[in-house]
Amino acid sequence: MTMRALVCKAPGELVLETRPLPLRQPDQVLVRVRRIGICGTDYHIYEGKHPFLNYPRVMGHELAAEVVEVPQGSRFSAGDAVIINPYLSCGTCIACRKGKPNCCTRIEVLGVHRDGGMTEFLALPEANLLAANGLSLDACAAVEFLAIGAHAVRRGGVGPGERALVVGAGPIGMGAALFARLVGAEVHLLDRDTERLANIGSIVGAISTIVADADVDASVTAATGGEGFDIVFDATGAAASMQKAFDFVASGGRYVFVSVVKDTISFSDPAFHGREMTLYASRNSTNADFETVIAALRNGHIPIDRIVTHRTDPDGAISNLPRWAREKTGLIKALIELE
Repeated sequence: MTMRALVCKAPGELVLETRPLPLRQPDQVLVRVRRIGICGTDYHIYEGKHPFLNYPRVMGHELAAEVVEVPQGSRFSAGDAVIINPYLSCGTCIACRKGKPNCCTRIEVLGVHRDGGMTEFLALPEANLLAANGLSLDACAAVEFLAIGAHAVRRGGVGPGERALVVGAGPIGMGAALFARLVGAEVHLLDRDTERLANIGSIVGAISTIVADADVDASVTAATGGEGFDIVFDATGAAASMQKAFDFVASGGRYVFVSVVKDTISFSDPAFHGREMTLYASRNSTNADFETVIAALRNGHIPIDRIVTHRTDPDGAISNLPRWAREKTGLIKALIELE
């Protein structure tokens, strides 16, 4: 048997290929992919901007699927809807032994280090599947990217009443803002794009939105009474923004790098020490974060109908994915649907 796969053969080149159906190993589950969220990572891969990737590559790591075949004794059955955790960890390295498979030293992320979900079928370890338990396929496909923000909020130890600033009002920043608000923080958003600020700000219930312009320092001062923010999240993936946001952290505050750049980040040590700041890296997410997102979706705390703004199918993705990489107006999350 064969299946179709959407392949990025080289930067700027997308093709649909016919490939053999994956062979399920005895400890694996065969799933049929039903929804694929298009991530900023996928756009970067298409544009040739991803720093850690070899071509050709089948992209896609935000996945909702349906179980086809299971190993003996599986907790799943054929026909079950599932959410895919795309982080394949070794289980034995120092990070895995510490319960941090999200930063496994030999991690392989679907769609990045190995071929991912822009295809019809995948064979995966059962441990990387989570039950949908009634969530829609659209909601299942949103769990992974929202879990990035949930993990960052957990990593930063956000508490009720804290002033939180999220820099970068894209999907990842939106996730961080949503879960910071859900634990009781007063959420503020900062971005250059005023339309995106207004749209995402209304979705996450932001206390204020701040434009990253020449007056940004004065705007932060006004929003915090000159004290700065208890916790700042950077979700821009831009070195200059990551460096600038050190200025927005309050004395005794925390700063979380959610995004990553292949660059050197520098900051003023006297200012860092003077405020006794804490700096965190937040990488990927864990099954615990997935469960946090699943619970929030099931309880109606996340307006998935407002988050999914664009749709296509594998044939349409050949032209739509490149267009959406350029044209961001009104775009929050695009899905590829496989019926």
